[in-house]
Amino acid sequence: MKDAIKVVLHGVATVVVSPWLCSFWVRSRVMGRDRALEGSSQALAGLPGIPGQYLRRAFLCLVLDECHRSACIEYGVLFSRAGARIGERAYIGPRCHIGLAHIGADALLAAGVHVPSGGHIHGSSDPDAPIREQQGVAKVVEIGEGAWIGSAAVVMHDVGARTIVGAGAVVTRPLPGAVVAGGVPAKVIRSR
Repeated sequence: MKDAIKVVLHGVATVVVSPWLCSFWVRSRVMGRDRALEGSSQALAGLPGIPGQYLRRAFLCLVLDECHRSACIEYGVLFSRAGARIGERAYIGPRCHIGLAHIGADALLAAGVHVPSGGHIHGSSDPDAPIREQQGVAKVVEIGEGAWIGSAAVVMHDVGARTIVGAGAVVTRPLPGAVVAGGVPAKVIRSR
């Protein structure tokens, strides 16, 4: 019965977000999916409570490369890349910023986690040219199944399955699975 109610609520939420969906599809034709997603994501991020969760998820299920219907996307979460993937039962805490990330099933991102599209989204090799004019490289950041990313962490590289990343850590190199890591830059502290 509970699952049936959730399916109905998902359907209702999809109908409610249909104006945002129409706006997204029109804007994506003009300015691209990523730019269109940023505006829609900002508008939906401010919807509070459980209704906001349902509306964000209904929208993201139709515009991201993947967003499982059991994922939880909290208040204030912003997405900047339509190529993002959110796995089954993944949790993205309040005020997170998500770029080109693949977040595995059962992964938990605490409040304020930033997952940009890799560590080189801005070019900086030419000191005479403004950074905004230099070509950057977007990279998919993989966060493995069951990983837990602590509050205010910045994840610029892959995190293995079942790995715990401490609060405030900055991940600049790949982390293996089933370890605890922390610090700036993040280093493996111990295995799990």
